[in-house]
Amino acid sequence: MSRNTEEDATGAGGEEEHTLASGSSPAASRRGHWRRARWVVAARALTAVLAVLCVTVLATVSTLRTTALDRGYYQQVLDDERAYDRLYDEVLVDPEAQPVTRSLLARLPVPESVVTANLKTVLPPATVRELTDEQIAAVTAYLRGETDTLAVSVDLTPVLANLDKLAELYLSGLVSQAQGREKADFPAAVKSVEAALEDVAAGRRPADLPTVELSDSAVKNVSELLLSAVPKGERAALRPQIEAALGVGDVATALAAAGPHLVGGRAGDGAQEGERELLRLTEGGRWNVVDDLESTGMHLGALQSAQDVTRLALGRVYTLAVVLGVLSVAFLWITGPRRRLRRLRTIGWSLAAGGLLTAGLFQAVRWKADGLWGQAPGSWPPSLAALVEDLESTALETLTLAGFSAALVPLVAGLSMAALSSVRRRPRAARSLTARGRTKLLAGMSAVTTTAVVLGVTFVPAAASGSEEMYCNGSRQSCELRYDQAAYVATHNAMSTTADRFISPLQDGDITAQLDNGARALLVDTHTWERPDQIAERLKLSEFAPDMREEITGLLDRSHQSRPGLWLCHAVCRGGAIPLVDTLRDIGSWLDEHPGEVVTLIVQDGISGERTASAFHQAGLDRLLFTPDDDPQAAWPTLGQMVEDDKRLVVFAEHADGPADWYRNFYRYGMETPYAFARPEDMTCEQNRGGEGKRLFLMNHFITSGGGSRIDARQVNAEDFVLDRARRCEAERGHPVNFVAVDFANLGDAAAAVHTLNARRDP
Repeated sequence: MSRNTEEDATGAGGEEEHTLASGSSPAASRRGHWRRARWVVAARALTAVLAVLCVTVLATVSTLRTTALDRGYYQQVLDDERAYDRLYDEVLVDPEAQPVTRSLLARLPVPESVVTANLKTVLPPATVRELTDEQIAAVTAYLRGETDTLAVSVDLTPVLANLDKLAELYLSGLVSQAQGREKADFPAAVKSVEAALEDVAAGRRPADLPTVELSDSAVKNVSELLLSAVPKGERAALRPQIEAALGVGDVATALAAAGPHLVGGRAGDGAQEGERELLRLTEGGRWNVVDDLESTGMHLGALQSAQDVTRLALGRVYTLAVVLGVLSVAFLWITGPRRRLRRLRTIGWSLAAGGLLTAGLFQAVRWKADGLWGQAPGSWPPSLAALVEDLESTALETLTLAGFSAALVPLVAGLSMAALSSVRRRPRAARSLTARGRTKLLAGMSAVTTTAVVLGVTFVPAAASGSEEMYCNGSRQSCELRYDQAAYVATHNAMSTTADRFISPLQDGDITAQLDNGARALLVDTHTWERPDQIAERLKLSEFAPDMREEITGLLDRSHQSRPGLWLCHAVCRGGAIPLVDTLRDIGSWLDEHPGEVVTLIVQDGISGERTASAFHQAGLDRLLFTPDDDPQAAWPTLGQMVEDDKRLVVFAEHADGPADWYRNFYRYGMETPYAFARPEDMTCEQNRGGEGKRLFLMNHFITSGGGSRIDARQVNAEDFVLDRARRCEAERGHPVNFVAVDFANLGDAAAAVHTLNARRDP
């Protein structure tokens, strides 16, 4: 029989016909007869089902290993949703959360704004991430069965380290002066404070406390404060002693008299109880969260049940699935058709079915997600509910995508095996292609390849190179606007940042970060390092509330020795300072990297115009400085013209006017709104510095209740809030708003509001 006849017989009559037609003996046929026995057919069907289940189990467990039981999965979800930044920028400043937040802050003996402004300094997002990662690692290790007990504890060391850095930065001068050293010894200072507290708690007069001159009203207030911790029946006896000691400035004696009642609320054992509580919470710098959760009645039974399931899945179930899966494949192979290639068919369909079942399982999880996650309580602030919902959604999306990917492997492999098992050789099709046909096919393929290469090298680089059109401040349309027609996000006290560890910062990111995030005007304060006797005078000119000025004066009065040079500071350089020239260099580098951007500096100048011009020259910015027309009413160029001329840095002063021709007094050219608003509803558009009728308009858009308010910033920086006030001010003052000056520019969406303003302005 010819080869072609044999193959045709195989295709038409099946495998057994092929065996007989090819001359196989009846004995060989009888040896393969057992494969068609009923018990073998039934066993193969059951084994195929078992193989499908094993594939599903293995794919599902593998998915859980790389997602729900892997710490990287949770970290990625938190990063994808910017959870750490959103916690500060959305949740903690949510207007819906303000009643609770302010109620808690009202109990602290410091202004609310001081607490919220310095929050990112003491507990920055990086530290929160570090603490969160540690908890994720503990929980996933517990669920994977690597630990027998759930040990979730917060390491407070990073928080304490941040406090130490602040202390070293701002209090080193004070401590070193008190110790009589050139460099502060903080451990020794802490031990001294601890010893003083022990003396006070025991009713002993602490050593080394200086006398403090107090006014009559201060003596009365402090006496009442100390006596408030003393049982009413004992106050009358202690009052003369405490008032007499405070009257001569002897604070140590007054503290010793009331000391036993100040710690813990009970005489004798108050200090010991307080010490035990602190040791319980922070022993070794760690806080055991599990103990405190269980002590409040919150049980962790759900996690324990989850651990039982995951241990079983990762251990016995996974091992059993591997063993049974291997045995199932082996049985299907052994009991399959005599032709080996066709034995792949049942194995392939089993793998494909397992992949489909796995995909269906994760699709069901996605469909049932709402029921699995539940709903956020109605009492939660909207921002917190939104954050949690976004985290859940991203976690679910990542989980199901991983499940589908795991299902795809056996599905593709199974379908490939099933297809391979059906392949038969058909050489006649190959022989039917003549040499001429093969030549035409080769020519056609060559033409297609050549065309693709030609088109690729011609058009791909052109597409990648982008448009040659000019962009100004991120928009082509803005290039057509005159400088005095465009709107700009302006960061108020741009140098006072969390990143640079200012006390009571008014921005989070440093100046470069602010520019990256859309700020195109920077309101900065130039100073030289002040002497102690200058602090009070400078604070009078700041936006701080009177009581806060006194607190800052007392804190910073001796905190640092003066430093030479020119600085950017907020009111007093002892509360935070960055070098002027270095910062100007950073601004110049940023402008070089962004050739289509125009930036404005409005300087509250505490140094002379000559020194300012020298600083800009040292920073190499002369080439970028724009010189305004000497006539304040003259027309300004368009942003496009300023970009083409590469004169993209405009600098104004609050007080000076020259001598450099590019350094002009802002209020010759511009006007502003008031800036001392205690509440968002107090914001007006009334005249302030600069009067009326100027070509530039600065809208001060921040709250100054005891300093900057992080809580209020998110509300007033909201896009609709900014737009509503800008339109109201434009109507009242007869000129478009140019500079929208905000605190904490990363909160809310002032940049979107400015974009909307520019989009609606005609050149």
